[in-house]
Amino acid sequence: MSETLSLVWLRRDLRLHDNAALYHALKSGRPVLPVFIFDRTILDDLDDRRDRRVEFLVQEIDRLRDELAKMGSAILVRYGKPIDVWKELTGQYTIGDVFANYDYEVYAKERDKAVSELLAEKGIGFHTSKDQTIFDRDEVLSGKRTPYTVFTPYSRNWHGKLNTFYLKAYPTEQYTNQFWKTSVLTVPTLADMNFQPVGEPFPARTTSDKLLDTYDKTRDFPALPHSTSQLSMHLRFGTISVRDLARQANETDDKTFLNELCWRDFYFQVLDHFPHVERHSFRRQYDQIEWRNNEDEFDKWCRGETGYPIVDAGMRQLNTIGWMHNRVRMITASFLCKHLLIDWRWGEAYFGKKLRDYDLSANNGGWQWAAGSGTDAAPYFRVFNPDRQAKRFDAKQEYIRHWIPELDTKSYPQPMVEHSMARQRAVETYKKGLAK
Repeated sequence: MSETLSLVWLRRDLRLHDNAALYHALKSGRPVLPVFIFDRTILDDLDDRRDRRVEFLVQEIDRLRDELAKMGSAILVRYGKPIDVWKELTGQYTIGDVFANYDYEVYAKERDKAVSELLAEKGIGFHTSKDQTIFDRDEVLSGKRTPYTVFTPYSRNWHGKLNTFYLKAYPTEQYTNQFWKTSVLTVPTLADMNFQPVGEPFPARTTSDKLLDTYDKTRDFPALPHSTSQLSMHLRFGTISVRDLARQANETDDKTFLNELCWRDFYFQVLDHFPHVERHSFRRQYDQIEWRNNEDEFDKWCRGETGYPIVDAGMRQLNTIGWMHNRVRMITASFLCKHLLIDWRWGEAYFGKKLRDYDLSANNGGWQWAAGSGTDAAPYFRVFNPDRQAKRFDAKQEYIRHWIPELDTKSYPQPMVEHSMARQRAVETYKKGLAK
């Protein structure tokens, strides 16, 4: 075709509203065509062919397709390895520029570098923007112009810097006439990609003032049906704007919810500046710990059969719906690392397979916090007592009994390890490892 287009490559930003890359593409002066690639590099490694995340992506692509169809446009969707897809697209379309939003994972940065070099060889510009964070990369630095490695001073700077400029939405709606007018383009289905549907409903895409009014008081109690925002999956795939959420929290003066968004930014910048955390402890001396790594015990933890009800309820929730309450994530992670002395990377990988809201930076940050090896890490001698946590946050056992109906029967196992012994063993093992 002869008409020169601007292509906007959607990845973790599946929305037309308040999208930085889309805004810059629409302002480029050329007709704009959105592109999404189901990345085989990632999808082919998934063991479960009923993966909720893939089903969610298909659902959201269909939603985008419907939105664009109302404007006489479409979204171009391909299934393949990004470098191969872009080789094809540059041969099929006349492309002036490609726009995308930043990603911070090692694989994503390597992918973007390869695509950028391919496009440059063909005289096509590749432009990236900040979109999934409020502040990123080098926007919140210490007085010495170095990245923060502790959350508290980072948070203080982050909140102090926050103002309406950083929370302002990109007015993409003003330029929708710039979408390329084209007929419906074929979209690959779950079956085309060798995946099967699960069919359970996904959480809603919006939050409310009522939630923000009570969030700081209810968020730690897993039995409460609306105690958390349930927006983590939508933030993960960018179906909702983080600026919209931060602006709403800021306007209602909800410091607790706003601080969760601050944590999210913090973990992104840690991953960006310290990429070794993908495979190693942030504090490298923690790589010297001698984990027990008992596979039978790990399997019991995975199945929710440890004999500690709050741990087992969390794991069964994860295995059943692909999500776990955040307080319980902390408890289950601590139990694996401290009580069983199993490498945090085993647990991180298992969560990575199961969580529908899986985000490498936050998952890695949470697991390293639990293991004591990360930024702002809890001291290694701090070991959560699961029973005490259960009594504090699920006193009536409503959450526990929902996921463990056999709790009071002989079918439910006895605790696989005694807390006091496990705590002492963990403290001694950590102390020995850190002394090397």
